[in-house]
Amino acid sequence: MNQASIPLLPPTAELESRQVLKKLAPAKGHLGELKGLSKSIPNERILINTLALQEAKASSEIENIITTHDELYRVSLLPERYNNAAAKEVSRYVTALNKAFALTRKNKLLTVNSIIEIHRVLEQNDSGFRKLPGTVIKNEQTGEIVHTPPQSHAEIVSLMKNLEQFMNDPDMCDADPLIKMAVIHHQFETIHPFYDGNGRTGRIINIIYLVTQGVLDLPVLYLSRHIIQHKSEYYQLLQSTHGTNAWEPWILYMLDGVIETSLRTLKTVNSIKEAMSHVKHRIRSALPRIYSQDLINSLFGHPYTTIATMQRDISVSRLTATRYLNLLVERELLEKFKSGRQIIYMNRILFDLLLDRPGT
Repeated sequence: MNQASIPLLPPTAELESRQVLKKLAPAKGHLGELKGLSKSIPNERILINTLALQEAKASSEIENIITTHDELYRVSLLPERYNNAAAKEVSRYVTALNKAFALTRKNKLLTVNSIIEIHRVLEQNDSGFRKLPGTVIKNEQTGEIVHTPPQSHAEIVSLMKNLEQFMNDPDMCDADPLIKMAVIHHQFETIHPFYDGNGRTGRIINIIYLVTQGVLDLPVLYLSRHIIQHKSEYYQLLQSTHGTNAWEPWILYMLDGVIETSLRTLKTVNSIKEAMSHVKHRIRSALPRIYSQDLINSLFGHPYTTIATMQRDISVSRLTATRYLNLLVERELLEKFKSGRQIIYMNRILFDLLLDRPGT
């Protein structure tokens, strides 16, 4: 991956080999199951918000931006009150992901302008594509230069326009969307169009592309944990694919990620669904006068909540929201604590199932 020359898409090599097609079948099957299960959650924002928090943390860890779940949840709930820089940066990933979903959901297109906007939200600047030469990719351990991406702004723009066409023009390549996603991710990371934030931007592109293709309705499949667990293989395959134009190992790696991540996400969504049902039955039994589906949706929209959040979500007065929350604390459905002068309520069930411990 040390050559600057990047071929235009589509690749000239065979993409749908026998081994790829063999692995594609279970990947598509698990994704179809996930798509169906996601529709059974009563409010789509529950999955979008909660799973995006998991992905934001994992994706940022790849770039050595480390925060705890607690820090991330507090910053994402009350960004103006907390100064943890890493948590705020991770929280911006959630904002960028939601922005990308909103931009592409309606017209089913993923454009260069959308990608630049995703990056702008992530990095909080308007630098856009690289304009100055000098960017190289180095081995973190040895300092060796492993890839020199395009140095010319004009070449970057040309390659990104070609990538945009590949993402949106089905006549350009008729390969399955999962296979095309693998190619798109590799091409984007090889172009490395921004000064910083390329990895996180590229991982958002993965899931948003699948939504534009109708493979999923919601952005709920995130490959960052798979990349973390197989990080050395990820970077080795990025390099070797560019150097040899042998796409099969890279595509198989990405399909493995889709299978592994789909199965884990199915488990998480089922856990959220079961937890919602459990809490719903307890509230209807013990506190029938405060029960509503809006209340359940609010409790599962984020691991933490506040009086103001509850007031907004279920359209009640501050006094009523406070009373509802305290009743839920009394029934041990929420935990209450103070952070400075702010009172925060924790949905412990949701918090624990989103910890995303390896092996769970």
